Amino acid sequence: MSYIEPHHQNDHNRYEGPTGSKERWADYEVPGDLVDTEGDWRENLPDYLGCCNALDGALGRIREELAAQGIGDDTLVISTSDHGSHFRTRNAEYKRSCHDGCLRIPMVACGPGFTGGRVVEELVSNIDLPPTFLQAAGIPVPDVYHGRALQPLADGTAQDWPQEVFAQISESQTGRCVRTARWTYSVSVPERRGSSAVYFEEYLYDNQTDPHQRGNLVREAEHADVRAELRETLLRRMAEAGESEAIILPPPA
Repeated sequence: MSYIEPHHQNDHNRYEGPTGSKERWADYEVPGDLVDTEGDWRENLPDYLGCCNALDGALGRIREELAAQGIGDDTLVISTSDHGSHFRTRNAEYKRSCHDGCLRIPMVACGPGFTGGRVVEELVSNIDLPPTFLQAAGIPVPDVYHGRALQPLADGTAQDWPQEVFAQISESQTGRCVRTARWTYSVSVPERRGSSAVYFEEYLYDNQTDPHQRGNLVREAEHADVRAELRETLLRRMAEAGESEAIILPPPA
């Protein structure tokens, strides 16, 4: 099932939640990455939250119906998204950036292989979903798949789990990034569009000390070693994804 909201699939240039969203969610705590920023979250956040709340309710109704039909324990249900929203606080649109507002999205899994109600803290990606579906069906995962099945994370048997996730950012820019448990490191092509063999460092965030990603450390000399390590990780992930060989340079003056 694919729900269209929350999305700007309308000609009103805003999120549209269920009737009453503006009132119900008017006083909701503002996320730390939005506080004191520009963008359009002030007028849009209540409707956005109304949409998200409606999706939570829809997932609950699906689970209730599966249980009523006696197939809840035999049906794998995964609820997630392809991106979040930064409400035009990071660039001129909503979803194409390296920031957690875009990349760090909810995922709920329940059914065979996912029971017990535990929270998994390891980093996973949407690319891990196809192997997960195949393993649930008892079908061997092809060697050409890049992701890994999530069931071992849920039962605690996973070994050598990747320490980063990789993202390719398009349309707003030609960008690449890796997100580790602590760091977010992102590079881009100055011309914004098209493939390139040359990228420039653009963002570095310490998610441990700066969880809302308010301070870009990419030009700080004391983080040169961190950037160098993440640079090699990013180039490795780009190569694993089949991209052409590239180089990454320090941010332009």
